[in-house]
Formats: sequence, C-alpha cells, structure tokens
Amino acid sequence: MGFIKLVVFGFIGLTVIYFSVSLYSRSVRKERLEDEFDAENPDGDREARDAFVTAGLKAYDASIRPKLIGLVYVVPTLAIGAIVYMINAN
Repeated sequence: MGFIKLVVFGFIGLTVIYFSVSLYSRSVRKERLEDEFDAENPDGDREARDAFVTAGLKAYDASIRPKLIGLVYVVPTLAIGAIVYMINAN
C-alpha cells in the first residue's frame, strides 16, 4: 500500500514540477523573442511583433528543449527504481 501511495503522490508531484518548468521555459523564450524583436525594430509594429513571437514559439515547440523537460519524469523514476533495487538486492 505504501508503494502505491509513493507512486501516486510522486506522479502528482512530478506533474506539478513538469508544468512549472514547462511554463517557465516557455515564458523565458517568449521574453527573449520579444526583446530580440524590440532590439532589431525600435519603432516596430505591434502586429509584426506578435507574428514574430508566434513564429518563434512555434519553432520552440518543434525544438528538442520542450521534449527534454519530459526528463522530469524519467530521471527521478529511474533513481527511485535504482534505490529500491539496491536496497532489496541485499
């Protein structure tokens, strides 16, 4: 029963961490794109800026970085699995 609680609450905790890191990473990328557009176009059009940011975020979504955030699930699961295995192997 304790192991099931660990799995359920661990999954909930990892999901919260995953969404937090994902939202943070996306907001940092969006801010960087906005700053880049503002530096290149000091008197830029609002619609052009929004189009630039949207295109940049689409490219970000297709990149490997959002997929690497999924390691939030993999690494702790493997670590806990290895610890449980090593403790029970003796």
